[in-house]
Amino acid sequence: MTTVTSPLAGRAIGLAAVPDPVFSGAMVGPGTAIDPVREPADVVAPVDGVIISLHPHAFVVVDEQGHGVLTHLGIDTVQLNGEGFELLVSKGDTVTRGQAVVHWNPAAVEAAGKSPVCPVVALEATADSLSDLREDGDVKAGDSLFTWK
Repeated sequence: MTTVTSPLAGRAIGLAAVPDPVFSGAMVGPGTAIDPVREPADVVAPVDGVIISLHPHAFVVVDEQGHGVLTHLGIDTVQLNGEGFELLVSKGDTVTRGQAVVHWNPAAVEAAGKSPVCPVVALEATADSLSDLREDGDVKAGDSLFTWK
């Protein structure tokens, strides 16, 4: 069983509220989303594991059970070409829960015309494999978002 924690502070809003049909329809996988606090911040690893995919706007950490957790920083932020994002680790690095992975500024993302909402998705999971799913309320980095069994 894996507990997935929030990679950043903000308000849990659930995937259905994400302004992108791929995420809101859970096509990538089940999970939740965070509407982040609008200030520069480090985005941290939601689980212990290895960074298998790393882009300025998104990263995937795979834990020892093979669970891949996608953290996507904003919607359509790939179009910013990395501007406003600073990578703090490298692909292939082993990270611990709470370790800084990317530094970003959600207010700058919003000012560039993109949504700063951050989906946190259990890749290749089924909705019934997640429990204790947070879809509302304020969260701090490190607060539990869901349990993956």
